[in-house]
Amino acid sequence: MDNCGGYQSFDFVADFYDHIEVYKNRTDVQFFIDEAVKTGGPVLELGCGTGRVLIPTAREGIDIVGFDFSDHMLNKCREYLAKEPEEVRERVTLLQGDMREFNLGRKFNLITLPFRPFQHLTTVDDQIKCLDCIYEHLNNDGILILDLFNPSIPFLGDEAALKETGEEPEITLPDGRRMKRRFKIVSRDFFSQVSQIEIIYYVTHPSGKTERLVHEFPMRYIFRWETEHLLARCGYEILELFADYDRSEYGSKYPGELIFVAKKEIV
Repeated sequence: MDNCGGYQSFDFVADFYDHIEVYKNRTDVQFFIDEAVKTGGPVLELGCGTGRVLIPTAREGIDIVGFDFSDHMLNKCREYLAKEPEEVRERVTLLQGDMREFNLGRKFNLITLPFRPFQHLTTVDDQIKCLDCIYEHLNNDGILILDLFNPSIPFLGDEAALKETGEEPEITLPDGRRMKRRFKIVSRDFFSQVSQIEIIYYVTHPSGKTERLVHEFPMRYIFRWETEHLLARCGYEILELFADYDRSEYGSKYPGELIFVAKKEIV
C-alpha cells in the first residue's frame, strides 16, 4: 500500500477520476482560485492529482507547482495540460514526490492541499513532517490552506457504514465503459482515528465483460481543536476557519468542512 491514498497502487483510479460527477461538481475550485489570485502566487499545490484545481488556477495567470505522489494522476494532468494554450502550460510545473519529505529549492506565497490529501497521512509524526516541510517552503507571512472534512460523530458510530453503500448513478466513460461506484468502511480504529476504506467500481465493458475494481486506502479523521493545536505546534497562526467553500463560518452547518487558512509565523 502506498502513502497517497492508493492512487499509486491502483492505476485505474486515474482513468475514472475526472468523470465522477461529485468530483466535477465540487464547489472548491473557485475558492482556491480566489485565494491564489489574492496572494498573487506562486502557489504550491500538494496532492494536485489530475489538475482539477491546478489547471483552472493557471488559467487565471498564476504560476503554480503541482506536487503529487502518484505518477498515474500526474500523467493524466499532463494529458490535460497538453490541450491548454502555451501561456497556461508555461505557468505550471509538475513534480512527483512525498509530501512528508520534499525540498524544492524555492518558496511560495501560498501552499494548498485541496480535497483532503493531508488525511492520507495516518500518524501525527507524518502530519508534523508534512507541515514542517510546508513551513520551510513558505515565504515570510506565506499562507497555508488546509482542507479537511469535519468528522461526523453520528457517522463514526454508524454500523451501516461497514456495509457496501452508495447511491451514485452509473456513468458512461468516453471509451464506452459504464461504471458505478459504491463505498465501504472495512475497519475503524477509534483510538488512532484511522478508517480503512474501500471505493468499489463496478465496470461494464461494451463487450459485456464486467469487473469489480477495489480502491482501498486508509484515511485519518482529524477534529477541529486537534488540528488547531497541530498547526500551532508547527508554527502557524490560524487566520480563518470555514465550514464550506462559500466561506461560511465554522459551526454554521454540520458536519461541513474544516478549511483552515493559516499564516506562517516568523520566529
